[in-house]
Amino acid sequence: MSPAHEPFDELVAGHVLGALEGEDASRFAAHLAGGCAACERAVIDYQEALARAAAAVREAPPARVRHALLRRVGEAPARRARVGRALAWTASMALAAGIAAVVSGSWVRARLDQLAGEAAGLRAELAAQVQTVSELRRKLDEQEKTLTLVKAQAAEQERTLALLGDPETRLVSLAGLAPRPQAQGRIIWNARAGGLLVAADLPPPPAGKIYELWAIAGGQPLPAGLFTVDAEGKASLTVAPLAGVATVDVFAVTLEPAGGVQSPTGAMYLASKKA
Repeated sequence: MSPAHEPFDELVAGHVLGALEGEDASRFAAHLAGGCAACERAVIDYQEALARAAAAVREAPPARVRHALLRRVGEAPARRARVGRALAWTASMALAAGIAAVVSGSWVRARLDQLAGEAAGLRAELAAQVQTVSELRRKLDEQEKTLTLVKAQAAEQERTLALLGDPETRLVSLAGLAPRPQAQGRIIWNARAGGLLVAADLPPPPAGKIYELWAIAGGQPLPAGLFTVDAEGKASLTVAPLAGVATVDVFAVTLEPAGGVQSPTGAMYLASKKA
């Protein structure tokens, strides 16, 4: 039944017992006249119940039946009120729980979104810092390589100056030969301290090949060092002193297998005049 029909449900028993008065009696009579099937059925049910009660308890005075029914009528609204309050409380609790769940779920989702955003920001910041550290490390490596090269060049220059300051030092020129006529070289040589070879305009050695310097003394070629050239065909080689050799007659450069050989086998690219 709809809430609008509930007042008529409460008036059925009073109508059957003839206990309705005034406005209630008129209103219910008009309602029945309007053809409410539910109320007509309820009136019949109450009348049948009243007849059964009268037949089963004929010794009871009619007033008792009347009072019992009236008491039942009086208790019905109270019971409905209690049930209504219970249902309302249950619905309120369910609604509150639902709201709490929605609010809690929304808060959790919002918090998770916030944490996800913070994590993404931290990852981006960390990636930037890692990139910065990598770049700094690369620059540091380059600076260390440059510093090592500068130190080596400085040491070489000091050694060269020391050699040039020694009266026993010789400056020997090497000329390009048939494989590379435009090639040229010079060697600062000191029998006691060794020397320094500088070459230019040499072609890059083929794969598996390398240039080898020879010191020829008394007609015997002695290996004096291996080197290659840069993209411009330039090279430098620090030459160690040759044990037991006081005078070198000729310096020469040949192209040999990588790793060098003990006696020249390849084409000669540079050679000095005999001392």
